Amino acid sequence: MHAPRSSQRPDAIPVDLLLLAYRNGIFPMADSREDQEVFWVEPRERAIIPIGGFHCSRSLARVIRQERFKVTVDQDFEGVVRACAAPRPGHPESWISERIVASYRQLFAAGHAHSIECWQDGELVGGVYGVAFDRVFCGESMFSRRRDASKVALGWLLALLERAGCVLFDCQFMTGHLASLGAIEIPQKRYLELLDAARGTQPLTLPEAYSAVVDVAEGDADGVADGDGSGAAGAASPGYRIAQSLTHTS
Repeated sequence: MHAPRSSQRPDAIPVDLLLLAYRNGIFPMADSREDQEVFWVEPRERAIIPIGGFHCSRSLARVIRQERFKVTVDQDFEGVVRACAAPRPGHPESWISERIVASYRQLFAAGHAHSIECWQDGELVGGVYGVAFDRVFCGESMFSRRRDASKVALGWLLALLERAGCVLFDCQFMTGHLASLGAIEIPQKRYLELLDAARGTQPLTLPEAYSAVVDVAEGDADGVADGDGSGAAGAASPGYRIAQSLTHTS
């Protein structure tokens, strides 16, 4: 007797096949959250955010500096993916099916997928996840349950990728929201040229870049003599360093 289809675990797309697709400018999507099939997408126009080109407004830089959210890397990858797949106002359906979740969970286990999480009072309130290979990061999706949480996650991600030596950040399809954050649209042919130029290099070390920012900031804070307990220590915080790198100020 066979179990109902809904209780069966979906077959994950093999890691090698997924990476081969991404290295050729192709990625999978599903028609709906419940769909067991995937289709492969190769957009004619591709959205990217140039490394070093993230548009960080003064208000967003302030939120990052003040560390209104605790930011982590790879602490709840599946939680971020499932939050991105959850229904939201105006978007009840999702292209992130259970098969997609299972496939990216395997990529994460293989070290080729990462997430940035934003936490507030112990609750996951925002994040972004994507695929990493060579010196390329393909952003897949992001979500926000608090104002600016997804922007903070994306800002942190772009700052860490720059530190890690990334040369290409893909965000697939252009939207007005991404354009406001610095995304530009290029032909697929140009995207493939940039993709090819980023091959044959060491894999990205996003968690190591995160650790370096946190460790250096904590070391600086330990060495700060701040009599009234404010000001200088804040200038040594991880959030301050990330905001500084995004706004290119000294």
